[in-house]
Amino acid sequence: MIFSEQWLSELVDHKLETQQLIDELTMAGLEVDGSSAVAREFSGIIVGVVNKVEPHPDADKLNVCQVSDGKDLFQVVCGAPNIDAGQTIVFAKEGAVLPGNFKIKKAKIRGVESFGMICSERELLITDEHEGIMVLSGDLNPGDSFMEAYGHKYLSIELDITPNRPDAFSHQGVARD
Repeated sequence: MIFSEQWLSELVDHKLETQQLIDELTMAGLEVDGSSAVAREFSGIIVGVVNKVEPHPDADKLNVCQVSDGKDLFQVVCGAPNIDAGQTIVFAKEGAVLPGNFKIKKAKIRGVESFGMICSERELLITDEHEGIMVLSGDLNPGDSFMEAYGHKYLSIELDITPNRPDAFSHQGVARD
C-alpha cells in the first residue's frame, strides 16, 4: 500500500521526520518497502507572492501579475482563473526547469513580456489538477525553495502489507498503529 505522509499527518499529529516515521512503522510491524517524492524532478521552483493583478490589455482571459520572490518583483502573464493579489504561489523564474526538461525563459505573450511562470499542480506533475494555479498557505516565506518549504506534503511511503493485516490497508489503519 502506498500512502501519503501528509494524509497520515492529518490523522495523527506525529511530528516525526520521514525516516523516524519509517522506523516507527517498522517497529509497529508494518514493513516499509520505501519512500519517494511524488513530485517529479524540477529545479529553480520557489515560493512567490502575487502583489498585483491587472487584466491583460490584449486578451480577455489573461492577467498581468506582479510576483515577488521576497527580493525582486517580476512581471508574469497568467491565464489561471483563480489568480488573485495576496496569494502565496509556486513560482518558476527565468532559468527554472519544470518536469520534462521544460526550461522557463522570458516570453512575450500577446505583446506583454513575462519573466516566469506561476505553476499549477499539473505543470509540476504532482496531480492532474489544472483548474488553476497552486495556491499555498500564507505562512511560507517568498524566495524559499518550493520543495524545501512545501515538498514534505508530497512524500509517499510504501508498505508491504501481509495478509493478516487488512486493517493496514487504509490511512486510518496505519494511523492507529
